[in-house]
Amino acid sequence: MYRSLFPRDVFAELDRFQREVQQAFTGSSPSIRGLGRGGYPALNVGGTPQSVEIYAFAPGLDPEKIEVNLERGVLTISGEREAAPRNGDEKTAVHIDERFAGRFRRVLSLPDDIDPTAVAADYRDGVLHISIKRRASAQPRRIEIK
Repeated sequence: MYRSLFPRDVFAELDRFQREVQQAFTGSSPSIRGLGRGGYPALNVGGTPQSVEIYAFAPGLDPEKIEVNLERGVLTISGEREAAPRNGDEKTAVHIDERFAGRFRRVLSLPDDIDPTAVAADYRDGVLHISIKRRASAQPRRIEIK
C-alpha cells in the first residue's frame, strides 16, 4: 500500500506519532550488548576475541567535523551535519524531509577488557570504522600442562 503525502486520517497520524514517541523513550541504555534504535548515526557494533569493531553510518559528513572520544570505557561519537541546500523557489512546499541535519551525539558503553591506547578510526565512503583492541591479558590463551 502507498502512504499519501497529505494524510487524510488525523487519528492514524496521531497513533503513528504516539508509537514513535514511545519508541524513543522505551529504548534500553546503549551498550555493546543492547543498542537503542533510531539514533544518528546508525551503528553496527561487533567484536572478535582481539577487538571491538564499531561502524557508524554517516554519509555526507566532513571527517574533520566528527569527534570520537574514549574515556573510562565510554565511547562518544559527536559532530554536526549541515542542512542540505534547498534548490528551487523559496515558496516551494516541502512535504517530506527525512535527511537528518544538525548536531548529533552517540554514546556507547564498552566492555572492561578494551585497551584505550589501541584505538584506530577511519572514515571512508560515509562509514566511520572504529577498531578498539582488547587487552592482551584478556586474550584467550592455551595453558600448557607440565
